[in-house]
Amino acid sequence: MRIRIVDAFTDRPFSGNPAGVLILDSDSFPDDGWLQRVAAEVNLSETAFAHPLPPGGEADWALRWLTPTTEVDMCGHATLATAHVLHRTGAATGTIRFAARCGILSATADPDGTVTLDFPTSSLTPVPAPDGLAAALGAKLVAVHDTAAHIGDLVVELADEATVRGLTPDLAAIAALSGRGVVVTAVADHPEGDYQFVSRGFFPAAGIDEDPVTGSAHTALAPYWAARFGRDELTGFQGGARTGRVRVRLRGDRTLLTGHAVTVIDGELHA
Repeated sequence: MRIRIVDAFTDRPFSGNPAGVLILDSDSFPDDGWLQRVAAEVNLSETAFAHPLPPGGEADWALRWLTPTTEVDMCGHATLATAHVLHRTGAATGTIRFAARCGILSATADPDGTVTLDFPTSSLTPVPAPDGLAAALGAKLVAVHDTAAHIGDLVVELADEATVRGLTPDLAAIAALSGRGVVVTAVADHPEGDYQFVSRGFFPAAGIDEDPVTGSAHTALAPYWAARFGRDELTGFQGGARTGRVRVRLRGDRTLLTGHAVTVIDGELHA
């Protein structure tokens, strides 16, 4: 079967967040063990598997995402990558509806070549910083919030952009202190410019030391920074060695995430 590697939330190869994409021609998923072995072989932060659903239902495609070690409830960049492949191959047009663990998601191809995802907005609950979190990050914490069940991250505000960019966290300690992971964020040095906030995401408990551009985390970052800036449309810049941008638009209980995607590898899976 065809397998593709797509760089998401970027308009150029070898940037953004790479995802594996397998479009299945069956009406169901293979067994869980096979999916996990493929995701481990691809060895990216997520590999997406999708198969078509019968017409007339609430969704057009069933969608699952697996890291090299586990299945996750929500993934933005691999959804963007899947929509990119479906649109580019002609397998789908217009708005695509996906049935996933976290509910019904949609992806719409925009005239400028971007794709806009419609995801549920995450709740944010202020929480005390877990013991050892500041030491694990190696930085002073400004605020800590917990997120909704399908995400399960701690969102940690740090002092400034330089602090976020310069982190070298203790990943073993991070794995022991969080659910899915820890997302650190700060206001951009120049918020009047191309992006208003920065972030990085560390998910060692899910087999991902650092995720370059985490779409699902932006469903929590969007309301967090929208409240701070007093506006519902912002752009976030995420990443360490690899980087990308996510345009967010807060729409109450839904968050729209917009970005480009680029196919970098298109091959065959012999398994």
